[in-house]
Amino acid sequence: LLVVGETARAMNFSLNGYARPTNPELAKLPATSLFSLRDVSSCGTATAASLPCMFAPQGRADFDADKPQENLLDVLQRAGLAVLWLDNQSGCKGLCDRVPNSFTAKLPEGAPPLPPGLCSGEECFDEALLHALDQRIAALDAERLSRGLVLVMHQMGSHGPAYFKRSPPDLKPFQPECRSNELQKCPREQVVNGYDNTIATTDRLLARAIAWLQTQQARFDTGMLYVSDHGESLGENGLYLHGMPYAIAPREQTHVPMILWVPEGGALAATLRQGCLQGLIDKPASHDHLFHTTLGWVGARADVYKPERDLLAGCRR
Repeated sequence: LLVVGETARAMNFSLNGYARPTNPELAKLPATSLFSLRDVSSCGTATAASLPCMFAPQGRADFDADKPQENLLDVLQRAGLAVLWLDNQSGCKGLCDRVPNSFTAKLPEGAPPLPPGLCSGEECFDEALLHALDQRIAALDAERLSRGLVLVMHQMGSHGPAYFKRSPPDLKPFQPECRSNELQKCPREQVVNGYDNTIATTDRLLARAIAWLQTQQARFDTGMLYVSDHGESLGENGLYLHGMPYAIAPREQTHVPMILWVPEGGALAATLRQGCLQGLIDKPASHDHLFHTTLGWVGARADVYKPERDLLAGCRR
């Protein structure tokens, strides 16, 4: 499972040392299977720049958005794996055009309806990404599924400025929160409250996604990689939101969370040196690692694979 976060900044994750309990559910998981990398940089400061770059093999320094190319999903599909992109946002920026894809509000045939309160019109809380997964997977090519599945979930996440719309009514631990699109008109602490509620919502999504993956372990050797597309300014130096030119963008807009869940007893964990993943937590990483780490994780071979950009390569036995 590859979860693509939206507008999440690493410094607001309690897993990374943030003082507020924004990750209460993930914190309950064994530290021997969950690893939150604390020094990860993004490809860009906005979704349109980061998404195509993070799924490309070249890395930020050499990526050319105007050059047609195969992305990670294309390579995985060409390797014979089943690939499915589920979107709870504004689309995949062309990444998923050549693989099976769907929006959360569009249910597959035979799926139960979405629970009340999960969606309003075409906009859904991210938890809708976990709905009807059995039916969605069953619709994929059986031969490909027998080799493996890479499921991508694209979050609405912490998309601003209406942070208050991203967390459901039952998950707003930080109050009072700003309930306006004009963030400058709210006290900064209320802006941060609304934003932190979105991080708590992502925490619950990831914890429930891992719980679902655990139900699939008889069928698949499961694992999860979560990473956000870019960060966010929350009033630091008078700046809000994101999208500044990368060369002058503040760290808040480029410092993103990345979380690996590698269950003990799984096939991947068996190939890694014990305790090695813990050593990755404070090492610098970036979106440049996503393409190659995913290929290495699923065991797909491709000429463009670079082991030096595979976060797990140095931990393999």
